[in-house]
Amino acid sequence: MYLTVKDLKKGYGEGTSRVEVLKGINTEIEQGQMCVILGPSGSGKSTFLNLIGGLDTSDSGKISIDGLEIGGMSSSELAKYRRDYLGFIFQFYNLVPNLTVYENIQVCENLTKDPMKIDELLEVLNMTEHKDKFPSQLSGGQQQRCAIARALVKNPKLLLCDEPTGALDSKTSKEILVLLEKVNKLYNTTMLIVTHNTAIKDMVHKVIKIKDGLISKDYINTNIVSAKDIEW
Repeated sequence: MYLTVKDLKKGYGEGTSRVEVLKGINTEIEQGQMCVILGPSGSGKSTFLNLIGGLDTSDSGKISIDGLEIGGMSSSELAKYRRDYLGFIFQFYNLVPNLTVYENIQVCENLTKDPMKIDELLEVLNMTEHKDKFPSQLSGGQQQRCAIARALVKNPKLLLCDEPTGALDSKTSKEILVLLEKVNKLYNTTMLIVTHNTAIKDMVHKVIKIKDGLISKDYINTNIVSAKDIEW
């Protein structure tokens, strides 16, 4: 199995103020799958994503990706893991404001041993004509496309998406989801998508629902709907 999570636990605080956010998460994801993680605010889904992304460390349990166990890694080892294995897409695009689209992508290209071709990504994401623009000259959807290209140029083994459509209107959200679906088919990129938007579950291969720090549902979607046909 490509990504394996076993009995993952995480809490914050001490004594009577301690809150157990994840109470024993178990799941497996195959290479090339698009997986959505659903749950209400405070359910633990973003904490789950942050642990897989090496942005936080668990109290106990195991996470392994492509045979690499990330538990117990030092800060420098986690930084190398994030650099070599992961791409991140966030709700807020985190673009460098004084760099052009091309330069924003190039920053991540320069950190990568085996990057994808920037011009190819720009074409796939319909951003070629905007490559010399600055973030302030782009719409929200165009900024998110740039953020996707920046994450993908690393040729990541796993793409982690935290509310990638959360700041967008429904039309633009659908366009971004169509692009993520296209990327998955073109590059066989494994994706984890954290979202409040339950409609996204219809377009992915696997659905995980988290409630009160535990997985309440974990199933394979046997009736996948194309992103362009999702009803909002």
